[in-house]
Amino acid sequence: MTVQLTRQEARRIAIRAQLLAEPRPADLVEVVRRLTLLQVDLTPAVGPSADIVLWSRLGSDYKPADLEEAVGNQALVELKGFLRPAEDIALYRADMADWPGRAPLTDWQEDVRAWVEANNGCRLDILDRLRRDAPLAARQIPDTTTVAWKSSGWTNDRNVGRLLEFMESRGEVAVAGRQGRERVWDLAERIYPDDTVIPADQAERLRNERRLRALGIARAKTTSMPGEPGDVGETGELAAVEGVRGTWRVDPEQLGQTFSGRTAILSPLDRLVFDRKRMTELFEFDYQLEMYKPAAKRRWGYFALPVLHGDRLVGKVDAATGHAAKVLRVNAIHEDVAFTKAMAHGVHTEIESLALCLGLKARF
Repeated sequence: MTVQLTRQEARRIAIRAQLLAEPRPADLVEVVRRLTLLQVDLTPAVGPSADIVLWSRLGSDYKPADLEEAVGNQALVELKGFLRPAEDIALYRADMADWPGRAPLTDWQEDVRAWVEANNGCRLDILDRLRRDAPLAARQIPDTTTVAWKSSGWTNDRNVGRLLEFMESRGEVAVAGRQGRERVWDLAERIYPDDTVIPADQAERLRNERRLRALGIARAKTTSMPGEPGDVGETGELAAVEGVRGTWRVDPEQLGQTFSGRTAILSPLDRLVFDRKRMTELFEFDYQLEMYKPAAKRRWGYFALPVLHGDRLVGKVDAATGHAAKVLRVNAIHEDVAFTKAMAHGVHTEIESLALCLGLKARF
């Protein structure tokens, strides 16, 4: 049987699942467990995306030092650019053991395996150096590769950094933390919990279930997304959304729940809006991250922050951090719909709260 949902019902499911409705959650690690991940992105325009995501859930009680503490005591662990609850690493260990993937391999996977094998001496050197001196940044590890990494992008000839990333995928090394923007590495056995490895098929099913619980509603299959999938396989209940083509999967625990909305300002990388196609289908919201566009072609700003009010995305805040002056400068507030007094008050209150979280003063 297919669950029939209006767009509003689908939006409310997504918002509740992402902890953006009332009441606010209270515990940082529990928030990450519910969201399953925090994307590590250190774009300096406003603040680190992970901080904005946590603040938008926890509110004015959240401080960036709280996240640093959770990473420092390894309650949260970074894996491939995402902070995850430490216990969730067990859901990826089977894939690590099967690196670079299960047969049949693609040409790219074969090439990567051959490159790592050709540089096995450097791999062993890295393990030995980390065993003695960790944590270390990539720049602190001598490059003893015999075959250079070739790429048309920014990783070209960054041999140690690329090898460390493949060794992370193999479960040999792990990110131990960061020094500023730079990752520092250690042996995985010192960072990852010694939990029982979950078989690959079971782990995939559990990841899909947790992802659907975090998203509330998602496609069974979507186009590939960088870092973390946006689809959930056959978990949950089959659903159709009025006015939207195709079928969805919905978390049955979200059905029939009451909804109490609030105002929230979101990171452009927030999971509510990260899948732009899903965002457009459910919220009918026009948005692009414009940091890679020339300034003259931007409509909303370099790192515009989407505005959620109730069950609609209603605008964007164009803001930038001026650390020298200790201010959060609001260049513009773009209204997709005419703001009511309640909307305007909610947005201004949230901007003041965000500035306080970042140790700044809001300037409009």
